[in-house]
Amino acid sequence: MEQAPGGPAPRDPQGPHDPHDPRDGRRATPVCYRHPGRQTGIRCTRCERPICPECMVSASVGFQCPDCVRSGSGTGHAPGANRPRTVAGGTVTADPRLVTKVIVGLCVAAYVVQKVVGDQFTERFEMLGLAWVPDLGSLQGVAEGQWYRLLTAMFLHASVMHIGFNMLSLWWIGGPLEAALGRARYIALYFVSGLAGSALSYLLAAQNQPSLGASGAIFGLFGATAILMRRLNYDMRPVIALLVINLIFTFTWAGIAWQAHVGGLAGGLVVGYAMVHAPRERRALVQYGACAVVLAAVLVIVLVRTAQLT
Repeated sequence: MEQAPGGPAPRDPQGPHDPHDPRDGRRATPVCYRHPGRQTGIRCTRCERPICPECMVSASVGFQCPDCVRSGSGTGHAPGANRPRTVAGGTVTADPRLVTKVIVGLCVAAYVVQKVVGDQFTERFEMLGLAWVPDLGSLQGVAEGQWYRLLTAMFLHASVMHIGFNMLSLWWIGGPLEAALGRARYIALYFVSGLAGSALSYLLAAQNQPSLGASGAIFGLFGATAILMRRLNYDMRPVIALLVINLIFTFTWAGIAWQAHVGGLAGGLVVGYAMVHAPRERRALVQYGACAVVLAAVLVIVLVRTAQLT
């Protein structure tokens, strides 16, 4: 820091300024004590340290930081008697990115298998409505009863750039969202969004047009993140800007299955809203009920499209 012209800077009578000390009120916008680059207006109800959405843990009153949760100082009861929860009511875990790491690992492993086994592996598990596949020597697709394609296509990718971009997006946005929702709710959001994307692709895309990728599920995470940031009164401009950029690429870049992106986003918005805004007294019912509603819509879409094709 440079000194002002005309002599040394005046001494602060209150002592040195610590930007990470929650008791120091001279900082206009506090930053998370675990992530100094993230501004936040939320503090732990026990120690009053600033905490960001990734670190905040829902308690009976307000939010607590991970340190207070681990020490048990925030419960007021014996360990396990009243375990603090995430913003969405999930269980706090030691590794809040575990599920995201597993999904990334599964996608990378599937891509390696694609390259080792060859096109037949991809053609057997990618999203496809109904078409004759010469390499497999038969009619293939969801309309032939291969409903598993709605799920397996979420783990396959067409190129290094494709999987690289998707995995970077998943890591960047999935980790904080997993920490905010909890593992079970995050898994439900991810797979319901991905299935919604696959179903809309099955309904609207050409029956012989294959598609693959985790983009539908990731767009669902984008939608849920926007809902969460709105709920916490955070600046939504960064995530909205990123979402708009991705939507522009979706509709202007050749070879992108826009149907999967739109379907995943719609599913993520519905489930994300239920996850974040569900009333505490019937939280699980509302959250998983919303997942069931989206899955029911997926089922109806698949049945209608299958009837059309067969």
